[in-house]
Amino acid sequence: MLDQVTDALKQKDYRTAARLLKQLAKEEPNNPWVRLYIGRLHEATGKLDAAETAYRKLLKNTTHPKVMTQARQGLERLEAMEQEKRRQALAQATADPENTQFGILVLEPIEPQAKPTAAQTLAKIMQIDPYTARLQLPTRGWRLYRVGPIGELKFYASSLKQGSVPCFWAILAEIQSLNVFRVHYFSQVSSQEATVVCENDQGQLGSLPFQWSQVSQLVEGRLPIFEQVVDVDARGKLQRKTQTQDYAQFCDLHLPTRKTILRLCDRDYQFHQGTELFPQPKNHPTQGKSPSPLSQTTNRINWNKLRDFLNRQLPQTPVWSDFTNFAETALDYKEMLTRLPAHIDLFRRQESLWDSAFELYSGLVFVKNN
Repeated sequence: MLDQVTDALKQKDYRTAARLLKQLAKEEPNNPWVRLYIGRLHEATGKLDAAETAYRKLLKNTTHPKVMTQARQGLERLEAMEQEKRRQALAQATADPENTQFGILVLEPIEPQAKPTAAQTLAKIMQIDPYTARLQLPTRGWRLYRVGPIGELKFYASSLKQGSVPCFWAILAEIQSLNVFRVHYFSQVSSQEATVVCENDQGQLGSLPFQWSQVSQLVEGRLPIFEQVVDVDARGKLQRKTQTQDYAQFCDLHLPTRKTILRLCDRDYQFHQGTELFPQPKNHPTQGKSPSPLSQTTNRINWNKLRDFLNRQLPQTPVWSDFTNFAETALDYKEMLTRLPAHIDLFRRQESLWDSAFELYSGLVFVKNN
């Protein structure tokens, strides 16, 4: 009967082959040749996942040399078909000139219990081993995973989503086109609207009024401030090294209807200017001492009060605050980050990619959710 199955497969009479194999599977359920031909039938009818499963079970459960050889050959054919299918899909995805734009692929966090299955999917699509794939799947925050032509990234994203791996893509030019204004202070505030004095990327000052209802989300982040310090090594010798000495606090307000980001920073915001958002404690100078021109509250306390003010005005507005985890994956893409103006003015002895990483994070939140 197996000869009849072979003839039916050669003649592409898959209905007859399926009928014969169904009968053989009942009569000889443990016959490795029957299981092999079932795999071949799956392969011939385009059920490639079922064929792969059948071939792998044979390699695991049988010791018959000829069956094992043909099962391996079957897996090789399936891999070649997958490679060709992948090549054609990528060629089609990048054929449109618009799909050659530079893009970014981001993996979103996944539940730990879903990691094993997702790792198999990621490994198969990206052609890496499952162990490496599992390490690359994030469980907290976003992971910048790949950059390149947007057509290619769309193909990967579509395949990953079909395999239940959460991800998204974005075009870098869309992030670069956003208007980013550095806020100096609020000049007017009411329950419905506000006006800020801000600076554009040309260094020009101006006023920008907006409705609180126009703010779709807030993005928070801490950017490290690096300094050169002198330390003593294990041998007692002095050495210079770079250390994080402090952090600058940032908060972006997104106005999608204007394609605009209002950027607040605790180092830039002029707490003594504009309308009073929160009461400043009065100075009580001691005898013989002049009062401080500013209140005795620290910059950090002022910043916390400013954030409390924004929370009161925007109580239901989503806040994105997982910048640090994302930045640690983005800093490896130095060439891409250098393409992105940071719209950040921190006093640094040398430029830092952390600034562009925050620009990228905030921009990705903007384009993904709007």
